[in-house]
Amino acid sequence: METNSRETLQADFDAFEKLGFLPEEPLTDLPDYYREWLDLANNLTHLINGNLKIESLITIQMPVLSPHLLSDHRELRLAHLALGFISMGYVWQEGQHAPAQILPKALALPYWLVSCRLGLPPILTYADSVLANWKLRDPTGNMEIGNMDVIFSLPGGESCRGFFMVSLLVELAASSGITGALEVMHAMKISDLIAIQKGLVKVTQSLKKMKETFKLMHNHVDLTAFHGTLRIFFSGWRDNPMLPRGLLYEGVSNEPISLSGASAAQSSAIQCFDALLCIQHEDEAGAFLTSMRDYMPPAHRQQIDALSVCPSLRDFILSNSSSDLCQAYNSCVSALVDFRKYHLNTVTKYIIVAGNRARTMGCPLS
Repeated sequence: METNSRETLQADFDAFEKLGFLPEEPLTDLPDYYREWLDLANNLTHLINGNLKIESLITIQMPVLSPHLLSDHRELRLAHLALGFISMGYVWQEGQHAPAQILPKALALPYWLVSCRLGLPPILTYADSVLANWKLRDPTGNMEIGNMDVIFSLPGGESCRGFFMVSLLVELAASSGITGALEVMHAMKISDLIAIQKGLVKVTQSLKKMKETFKLMHNHVDLTAFHGTLRIFFSGWRDNPMLPRGLLYEGVSNEPISLSGASAAQSSAIQCFDALLCIQHEDEAGAFLTSMRDYMPPAHRQQIDALSVCPSLRDFILSNSSSDLCQAYNSCVSALVDFRKYHLNTVTKYIIVAGNRARTMGCPLS
C-alpha cells in the first residue's frame, strides 16, 4: 500500500513540478473539419474592433460541427478555449448594455458537448484563458514573458497579452509550491517532521515568487485598456443585471443557463494552498470560492479535495512541540496573506480606481 502511495505521489510530482496546473505544450491547431472555429477565434479581435458582426458569421455561415473528431484531451482543451473566446466575443460585442441573450446552436451545442467531455462549464474559464492559452515564440527558449504569446486574444492589444501572460507566469511560479503541498501531505502520513518543514518552506518560497511575478502586471497592463476594453469579455451570466436570467444555449436547454465569468478565484493553486494550510474563509467568501471549483478541470478539483480531506496540518503541528515546524507553518500562512493582500490592492487599482476615473471622464463602460 505504501509503495502504491509513493508511486501515485511521484506521478503527481511529474505532472506538477515543472508546470504546476498548466497543460504541457497546448495545441494551437485542430483537424481541418474545425477550421471555422479556429478562423473565427483567431480573427476575433479584428472582428470586434472593426465592428464586423460576429452574429452573422455564426448564425448564417457556421455549420453545427460535431466534436466527435476531437480525439484526445489536448484537442478538447483547444476546442473549449476557441469556443469560449468566440462565445464571449459574441455575447459582449455590443458592450455591456446590449449583450446577446441567446447563444446560437452552431456555437452552443458543440460547446456544451465539448464541455461535458472535459468536465468544464460552457463558458470561458480561468483554466482556458490563462492556463491553456499560451505558446512559445521560440520553442527552444524559456518560459518568460518576452518569449511567450497567447493562442487567442481579445480587444485590448498588448494589455490583453500582458494580462494573460503575467497571470500565467504567476501560475507557473506556483508549480513548486504545489509539489511542496504534496510532499507535506505525504510526510504527514508517516509523521516525518523534517519533510513537512521542507515542504512548507517550498510552498512559502513559491508564494513569494508568485507575488514578485504578479508585480509585472503593472508594467504590462494599462489601467484604461483593462477596465474600459478588456474586462467586459470576462463577464459571465450569473448575478449579472445585464443578463438577469442567464444566457439561453440554443439546442441545449429551453431555459437560460447562469454561469460565472473567468476570475482568479478559479485558480486551483491558491485553493490548494488554502486546503493545505487549513485556511477557513467566512461564510459568503467561502461559499463563493467553493463554487469556483466547478470551473476548474476535474483533476485540479481532485487535488484540492485530496488536500482538504487530509488530517489537519495545523492540528498536527500544534500537537508537536517543534518550534521550527511551527515557524515554517506561520511563515507559509504569512506569505499567503501577503500574496492575497497584494492581489486585492491590484484589483482595487484596476477595477475600483479605474472605475471611479471612468465615471469622472464619462466612460460608457464605467
